[in-house]
Amino acid sequence: MRPMGTEGENVRVIAGRYRLESRIGRGGMGVVWRATDQLLGRQVAVKELGLDDSLSGEESRQQRDRTLREARAVAQLHHPHIIVVHDVVEDDERPYIVMELIDGGSLAERISANGPVDAREAARIGIDLLGALRRAHEAGVLHRDLKPANVLVEAGTDRVVLTDFGIAQVAGATTLTETGAFVGSPEYTAPERMAGARTGPESDLWSLGVLLCAVLSGASPFRRDSLGGILHAVVVDEIRPPAQAAPLLPVVRGLLERDPERRLDAAEAERMLRAYRDTGRTPRLLVPYTPTRRDVPKVSLRRPAPEPSPGSATAANPPARQSTRGILVAAALVAAMAGAGVSAAALLVGGGDGRPAASDTPSTPGTSSSAAPASGPRSAPPTAAGPTVTVTGDRTPSGGARTAPSGYRIASDANGFSLAVPHGFTRDPQGERIFYMSPGDTFRIGIKVADPAPGGPLGVMRRSDASGPANNPGYRDGTVARTVHDGHTAALWEFTWNGFSTAEGPRHTYDLCWEQGGRMYDVWVSAPVGRVTEAKEYFDVAVDTFAVS
Repeated sequence: MRPMGTEGENVRVIAGRYRLESRIGRGGMGVVWRATDQLLGRQVAVKELGLDDSLSGEESRQQRDRTLREARAVAQLHHPHIIVVHDVVEDDERPYIVMELIDGGSLAERISANGPVDAREAARIGIDLLGALRRAHEAGVLHRDLKPANVLVEAGTDRVVLTDFGIAQVAGATTLTETGAFVGSPEYTAPERMAGARTGPESDLWSLGVLLCAVLSGASPFRRDSLGGILHAVVVDEIRPPAQAAPLLPVVRGLLERDPERRLDAAEAERMLRAYRDTGRTPRLLVPYTPTRRDVPKVSLRRPAPEPSPGSATAANPPARQSTRGILVAAALVAAMAGAGVSAAALLVGGGDGRPAASDTPSTPGTSSSAAPASGPRSAPPTAAGPTVTVTGDRTPSGGARTAPSGYRIASDANGFSLAVPHGFTRDPQGERIFYMSPGDTFRIGIKVADPAPGGPLGVMRRSDASGPANNPGYRDGTVARTVHDGHTAALWEFTWNGFSTAEGPRHTYDLCWEQGGRMYDVWVSAPVGRVTEAKEYFDVAVDTFAVS
């Protein structure tokens, strides 16, 4: 940092207007000063951005120009939870950002002084930050360094204010610079940014998921003793949200999905957090089942049959999406971090022979509060719950190989189909039906393949709905919707029932039936009514990844 100006040891004026009076913060991108705007007579905060002294004169000029350009873009954002940027100036060829002065410390300081917050407060913080991020993203501005230290909490009002947008980031907005230096905070950085693969709004949403874990528990779930350990945890290792995140687990898991295309979007995350604030209950996804890309099974579905203890025989392939992608991304990190002195061994603990690390086996979501991997496809915008079903585009050619999201594995069944099931689910054949059961039979994924039936999928589902009271004790709230699945005629049936015993309790079922290649396929998921969010996720993934052998 250059010496102070001539107006005193601790005071100087920049741009002929802003009097820097005392340093109130320091970060990786510069120093923040408490200052006075002498023209308007108001208190402001001034951020003095540091520049890389190793750059040439031309490179330094380009970095300065880029910094000022991005700062001016942030200045156009107007939202109650985004820091107000009053001015962007240069003084002695150094950029400064003049902002509103928030009387209050950062969220990180608050957690450090007072400990973690409860779920309701975390939900409030998340809602406010989602509003800020949505406004920024609409304007084409990414934050790129969302963490508790960059969130201010105003004294007296508890207003949450997002500050410190990634203004001085390198060209291309990647996390790893050309020299191997790290831009941003590794514990809060999305896997795709670490690999330099892409940077979009989804990356900020991953960071928000980590932030929610941190404010609920006091620490990021990716905190490790070394940079290599952090990178491995973010990119490859099992994702374990803290136990304190249980009330908001569907949101946290949705945001901490390693595949950005499957990550929970901002609108749905905000809706779910508001639902929790209003009801105190774990929110449920509004999106009914969205048939996406998959060719698959069915005949008439009536109900999940009573299930005995899960069987032990399961034919499965490795979780292709998670393992392969994780190793490839980690390999990219090895190359990118070589200049920073991080060894391949540090990055790929247990995976140096090309196989996934031993820790790359997430536990089954919903079966343990300490082992909840990120997952949950988000391929359609939120819609009101109801019988209308939307169809989205196919990312995988019809009949092609399917891949498993984080926390799942591909099960290749001897009956001529494959699909992704959560880790820990075991195969249990019951006559013409094949079940994949969670421990304790809490969640049941059922599959049936049969010949086409009169009336097609819609006729089958309507007959099943009509006979629902006879086959499912306490049958209620049944709906049947015509839809299309991967270009094939389909029908979706959804209902609630009392379960097969008092001990089992009320359950909810999602069921999709469609015709393909002269066969009728049926895939359904049954779960306790209090855990429909997880059931909906398992259902989406099962149908989304279903393929005919």
